[in-house]
Amino acid sequence: MLTLKAARVLHVETGELESPGLVTVDGDRITRGGEDTGESEVLDLGDVTLLPGLMDMEVNLLMGGRGETLAFSPVQDDPPLRMLRAVGNARRTLRAGFTTVRNLGLFVKTGGYLLDVALAKAIDAGWIDGPRIVPAGHAITPTGGHLDPTMFAAYAPGIMPLSLEEGIANGVDEVRKAVRYQIKHGARLIKVCASGGVMSHTGTPGAQHYSDEELRAIVDEAHRRGLKVAAHTHGADAVRSAVEAGIDCIEHGFLLDDDTIVLMAERGTFLVPTTALIDGMDMSHSAPELVEKAAEIFPRAKTVVSRAGKAGVRMALGTDAPAIPHGRGAQELIALVDRGMTPLEALQAATVNAAELIDADDRGRIAEGLLADLIAVPGNPLEDVSVMADVRFVMKGGKVFRDERR
Repeated sequence: MLTLKAARVLHVETGELESPGLVTVDGDRITRGGEDTGESEVLDLGDVTLLPGLMDMEVNLLMGGRGETLAFSPVQDDPPLRMLRAVGNARRTLRAGFTTVRNLGLFVKTGGYLLDVALAKAIDAGWIDGPRIVPAGHAITPTGGHLDPTMFAAYAPGIMPLSLEEGIANGVDEVRKAVRYQIKHGARLIKVCASGGVMSHTGTPGAQHYSDEELRAIVDEAHRRGLKVAAHTHGADAVRSAVEAGIDCIEHGFLLDDDTIVLMAERGTFLVPTTALIDGMDMSHSAPELVEKAAEIFPRAKTVVSRAGKAGVRMALGTDAPAIPHGRGAQELIALVDRGMTPLEALQAATVNAAELIDADDRGRIAEGLLADLIAVPGNPLEDVSVMADVRFVMKGGKVFRDERR
């Protein structure tokens, strides 16, 4: 057994700060907190706040990293290179304090292999360091839709065609088959592109991609197998159709109107607002038409978090990395506070809310019997959430992955 000793422990579900903070770990689980019986080794972390490991509900570990050019990487990077990119990205993400992530879909040629499923298995086996991954396999999108590879470059016909098994599906029969394929090969949730995107050459970001019938078919297939559905969606009408179809979580929602926000609150639909990228996304190499589109959409998107919060919409943290660099997920916490959340609400979005979204009752809090996913930061994050960018200790499942006591 090991007892972690810190100046403070933050119970994110209530906002209570316990001082001094003591948490005892046995194997991969928390066995007790708040007391030292003298039966275990003590690891003194010093003047830090101990809190549960963070969770990122919108990340793409197989994208991004040094040397990647997004416009051409879909046709330049083969699956082995993708996986090698992902190894570094996974390690950076874990060391930044994120012990669980949802990896939401690929748009590269893989021959149907679900690379994020393989990455999750390698991490679980201990071959490489990284967060626990809830993989979506390939995002499901119509021909020419967002996350069809044409999103980053106007490739000529015949350049990198993707198969149904790689997520390109049209019509009710095909979307059903696409969902079944992802599930068969290890996806633990389904990602669908229900509207256009800001960073794609596929029309306006708010335009609905799939018909209502196709959306309902996707949800039906996933829910009957016990999987949730996350939808990349921006436009209010597209979000409304997705919510009415039963989709569980809206990613981004940059163009949400108040009526649709109220509908989401009534239905219990989660929102993952990915709001840090609005300020931090590097568009210096983007096409002029995409820069123009972002200049129109991003200012409107800045109001979504505050309006959704006031309406009672459940929100979970997502970075959309590499839209912001891997390993800098604290930027999203800071952005959520800047958009109107309290520091505690932002931390809850990254812990207890995220755990609820993925139906994981074994993490997101510091309590007896839960996974020993624990991180430590200096100072008090309830007073200054920016301290979350200075993670000094990371434990996942009882194993220490970062220890920078000083």
